[in-house]
Amino acid sequence: MDQAYVVEVLNSAFLLIMQIVGPILIIAISVGLLVSILQATTQIQEQTLTFAPKLFAIFIFLMLFISFILSITTTFATEIFMKIADM
Repeated sequence: MDQAYVVEVLNSAFLLIMQIVGPILIIAISVGLLVSILQATTQIQEQTLTFAPKLFAIFIFLMLFISFILSITTTFATEIFMKIADM
């Protein structure tokens, strides 16, 4: 196992993490922004109000895209195991 292989695997892992976590973060930030705008317009200053909509939005997103997340994770793991077996 040489240094180039380790760097390649880490690079692929970081890209995979960004593919999985990126959309979830975008959903959470968007919902938080919308709830904050709603709070500012209605002058409701409850700090815990943003928590429930974010959880609900992330839950819905995960239910819709869990198959995609599992497929890219499984593909990555399979590629890693195949490369390890070839060594």
